[in-house]
Amino acid sequence: MPQLGETVTEGTITKWLKSVGDAIARDEPLFEVSTDKVDSEVPSPAAGVLTEILVEEGDTVDVGARLAVIGDGGSPNGTAAPAETAPAPPVVPEPPAAAAPAPAAPAPAVVVPAPPSAASAPVAAAPSTPAGGEGLVLSPVVRKLLNDHHLDPSAITGTGLGGRITRDDVESVIAGSAPMADQAPVPVPVPTAESPSPAVTSPAPAPSAPVAQPGAPHDEVIPFTNIRRRTAEHMVRSKATSAHTLMVKEIDYERVEQVRRSHGDRFRAEEGYGLSYLPFAARATVEALREYPHLNASVGDDALIVHHDVNLGIAVDLDNEGLIVPVVHHAEELTLRGMARRIRDLADRARTKQLGLDDISGGTFSVTNAGPFGTLLTGAIINQPQVAILSTDGVSRKPVVVTLPDGSESIAIHSVGLAAMTFDHRAVDGAYVARFLARVSEIINERDWAGEL
Repeated sequence: MPQLGETVTEGTITKWLKSVGDAIARDEPLFEVSTDKVDSEVPSPAAGVLTEILVEEGDTVDVGARLAVIGDGGSPNGTAAPAETAPAPPVVPEPPAAAAPAPAAPAPAVVVPAPPSAASAPVAAAPSTPAGGEGLVLSPVVRKLLNDHHLDPSAITGTGLGGRITRDDVESVIAGSAPMADQAPVPVPVPTAESPSPAVTSPAPAPSAPVAQPGAPHDEVIPFTNIRRRTAEHMVRSKATSAHTLMVKEIDYERVEQVRRSHGDRFRAEEGYGLSYLPFAARATVEALREYPHLNASVGDDALIVHHDVNLGIAVDLDNEGLIVPVVHHAEELTLRGMARRIRDLADRARTKQLGLDDISGGTFSVTNAGPFGTLLTGAIINQPQVAILSTDGVSRKPVVVTLPDGSESIAIHSVGLAAMTFDHRAVDGAYVARFLARVSEIINERDWAGEL
């Protein structure tokens, strides 16, 4: 199973394009896979005959899992090459308990005690495994769950093949429905400059903790879809990683409104869709990022990594089924009309699941736009590993104070809306963001949008 996106950990085989016994050429489409990000055809890594299919249609497996075998076609048992981007990890024999090395003394740590009911929980028999998961064969999704919840893999009883820890095993422990094989306290590392992400979290619920159940006969339990589950994990990880801070600026869109009124009909006739506020805000954001590049960045190992290309992520709602953030690459090269076209194209392809891997990779700054629904203020969650996200909310007609040519003041009716910036306070300070928002406002108010259009 190939890696189809930076945060993708698993995929679902939706269709095999070849059957066992079929000849296949190198790079010929072999199967279709669906992830929370994209649906894609995956080409064959080798030429030969498809001798075995190991994962059936509809099954979901981890990245790196073995899916099929391609033989050389000389005989039914000819030399085979696994149809995968990386070989499945070999099974590592577990060393005997006596040979297990003593764990190194941890750095200063906060120890989360075992739940009070743990002492009475049955201890499941399990083969001895090294502390910290050294030598264990763990899938990427299992390793991520263990890291996110600070669980010791050697204290979990694996129910998979050869005692391997499965995703269900870890989720059962997290939910409190399965006991740990070893109830000793798990040390939780204290954040350092080398690992700035907050690491102290609440312990996993005790086995006796109740699981949420329908409260009435007519309640409906709707399991999370794959995209809902991945989104939840990504959002929780973002909140645990970044020092989220919110700053809001009121924007006067009257100049934009005048252009939309005077050129909107012609634009719709030429392009086939309306001219919304979003491309104006996106263009102003890109221009402001040129002057405030530390917001077009990500946090590295005790350093800020500033990106010189502006790859603008635009959050797209998938008809209430989830959220995806396709990327407008090299957004600094686009005019207003070009920005509108690119946003429209990405949104259309996102909703019809026609995005490719490049369309969702490499974002450096994101914009989310709930404005069409009339929202007042949105405190968005940062799209990791970026350091900021801008939310453009509803624009409405309001009375504002304006300065007349003679210097006097008057009341006028303008189109006004809020722009809310969530930023990582590890990367920049509030004054930097305030200046950025002020610059976005100036560009929206002062640029010759009609001329650019």
